[in-house]
Amino acid sequence: MATILVTGGCGFIGSAVVRLLLRDPDTRVVNIDAMTYAANPRTNDELARNPRYRLAPGNICDAAFVRRAFAAEQPAGVIHLAAESHVDRSIDDAAAFLRTNVEGTAVLLDAATTFWRGLAEGQGSAFRFVHVSTDEVYGSVASGHSQEDSVYAPNSPYAASKAASDHLARAWHRTHGLPTVISHGSNTYGPYQFPEKLVPLMLVRALRGEALPVYGKGENQRDWLYVEDHAAALVALLRRGRPGEHYNIGGGNERRNVDLVRALCAILDQQIPDAAGSHARRITFVADRPGHDLRYAVASNKITTEFGWKPAMPFDAGLRSTVAWYLANRPWWEPYTAGRLGLGR
Repeated sequence: MATILVTGGCGFIGSAVVRLLLRDPDTRVVNIDAMTYAANPRTNDELARNPRYRLAPGNICDAAFVRRAFAAEQPAGVIHLAAESHVDRSIDDAAAFLRTNVEGTAVLLDAATTFWRGLAEGQGSAFRFVHVSTDEVYGSVASGHSQEDSVYAPNSPYAASKAASDHLARAWHRTHGLPTVISHGSNTYGPYQFPEKLVPLMLVRALRGEALPVYGKGENQRDWLYVEDHAAALVALLRRGRPGEHYNIGGGNERRNVDLVRALCAILDQQIPDAAGSHARRITFVADRPGHDLRYAVASNKITTEFGWKPAMPFDAGLRSTVAWYLANRPWWEPYTAGRLGLGR
């Protein structure tokens, strides 16, 4: 049975990756997670029902802990998702992002390299370290789409920290030969997302009858990717990604933020009508955040051509599925969101 080490497996995308990996009866998953504010313990409780899953609670910046985890678990591969990821928080406290996203990634790369060098030849050639990054490292795209060889131009402390960690993953491959694969995913949505990001934030606030704050005039554009499609791409990279390569993972669903929020309101109007009027009446425009990128868009031709991956979830169906999940799962998100919601990314 192959063990896959996942970092940040109690987070949004991480938990989707764990669920997908566990569908294979020959795969075991060990999840390194510091269980910070964005990791809901209920997610771990659900995952722990599978005997092929184990939580290894700890911080990726703890080098001794990470080395012990590699030695004890003998993973066949790594999918590294653990990160501080909320742009607004990075503006207020960049140091936390540098610690986790840069220092933590370096610790993991060091431990993975030591472990990988000790593997037998066949095991070593199959090993992959998938470093999960973001489309934000490319910065704002005026037209067209970012390619894997596009110049980096991060414009937020979060994006800069991820760009730095990407460079580390590339350097460990070039210097030490570690078979790293780097992904750049677009904005991801779906069930289990902590309600500080745009889609769940709007849903939670709407369900509470609160204002729906949108930055600026809502004209910032994002490409939206359903979380299970994102997870499927990452698992494909774990199994078949070419070492040293970057792969963009886009949803092909560009929307202005205000249009996305209006679409969510329209679904809520159908699912839980408000006698006082459309949920969209609660949309309010607030002062834009510093350095807010206008548009992200990545070309996914490479991963599609090499592995046949493409998003399976139609955008409208994905939104409806997401709304339905948040309506049905208030016990999952409600206990740990009170007083902790800022603006969405």
